[in-house]
Amino acid sequence: MVVSIEKAVIARLWYSGQKFEIMVDPEKALEMRRRKEIDIGDVLAFPGIYRDVRSAERVSEQDLQKIFGTTDINQITRKIIERGELQLTTQQRREMIENKKNQIATIISKRGINPQTNLPHPQQRILKAIEQAGVAIDPFQEAESQVEMVVKAISSILPLSFQKVKLKIKIPPQYVGKASSILKSLCERVEEKWLGDGSLQANVEIMGGMQEELFQKLSSLTHGQFESRVEK
Repeated sequence: MVVSIEKAVIARLWYSGQKFEIMVDPEKALEMRRRKEIDIGDVLAFPGIYRDVRSAERVSEQDLQKIFGTTDINQITRKIIERGELQLTTQQRREMIENKKNQIATIISKRGINPQTNLPHPQQRILKAIEQAGVAIDPFQEAESQVEMVVKAISSILPLSFQKVKLKIKIPPQYVGKASSILKSLCERVEEKWLGDGSLQANVEIMGGMQEELFQKLSSLTHGQFESRVEK
């Protein structure tokens, strides 16, 4: 595929105190940054590494070998795209930020609760609070690493509590296999005890915001035939 010059953007890496630039297709470069297998020919607009693309100042093979340990354009291109700064189209950046916001809101909804109701905040309510607080979301940074920053920013808008809940749960014998998998997938700590009648008694610890999801899944599995109580 021939990369359109009009569509191409700059990918830039500062490495060993020096700047290296390439011209790339923004969509294919983003896919490569996400570790997808993309042919270099579908990414590069020009098969060269530049000090400055706009002035067309290319890096010599001698300097490439000295800095990167190779003159292979494919290897160096991947390093620049994966580690450097990638210019995005307005639409790409908007979509990435929205996706990251949704990921962060999902994490907060699952882990936190409204201390006034002891129920998790709906994801849309959290997203609205993020907008109100004007939180700047980094489209390249992992959602997990931005949660704490977002929580601090929206704490004056939404009451949030990140408390763990201890539960004692009893599952009838015919459901114990699948129920055990559910418990282990949602709870941070699970202690299982098999009773004489084949039923499962589990002492678990779970984030408050995950409690409702746990009960919904267990209820669906057992048709409501499970017991639970909060442990002090």
